[in-house]
Amino acid sequence: MPSAPQLRSLCPVRPARAEDESALVALDRATWSTLHSVQPEPRPPYPPFFDDRHRPAEYLLAEAVTDTGGTDLAGYIRLARPTPLACNAHVRQIQGLAVAEWARGHGVGRVLLRAAYAEARRLGAGRITLRVLGHNAPARALYASEGFTVEGVLPGEFFLNGRYVDDVLMGRPLTP
Repeated sequence: MPSAPQLRSLCPVRPARAEDESALVALDRATWSTLHSVQPEPRPPYPPFFDDRHRPAEYLLAEAVTDTGGTDLAGYIRLARPTPLACNAHVRQIQGLAVAEWARGHGVGRVLLRAAYAEARRLGAGRITLRVLGHNAPARALYASEGFTVEGVLPGEFFLNGRYVDDVLMGRPLTP
């Protein structure tokens, strides 16, 4: 088995393109865990990554130059509208964040969050929200360090691996 790449430097975050689908599928499968997913573990036949509800324009990608001299997908964040309602158009919601195992601990998640804030502001949003599982302490700590506060908790909302897990709602303003 080949060894994982070593991150040398991050490239600027960029929007996803349709041709990124296979890399995104691979990253999504490699990072799947009940620590952050309420969906069953993906099994073949796999659905497409992009579809009518998950468009490339909603994803921002972090790529990294690795020790091999190539560029690999280090992570992604999905930024979407939480509802189609006009009265809610000032809000964007993070609906997915994944960082490759080999890229963790290098600030990729933080870089993606900050790129999402800039993109949300560009789209006219004044607020950003997310949902995170209560037992996902690393993600909750990252979000709190970036100014997100807990705005609500749905106790025992999900039953995962034989136990009930809270759904934690977090948000923050997008003031500069």
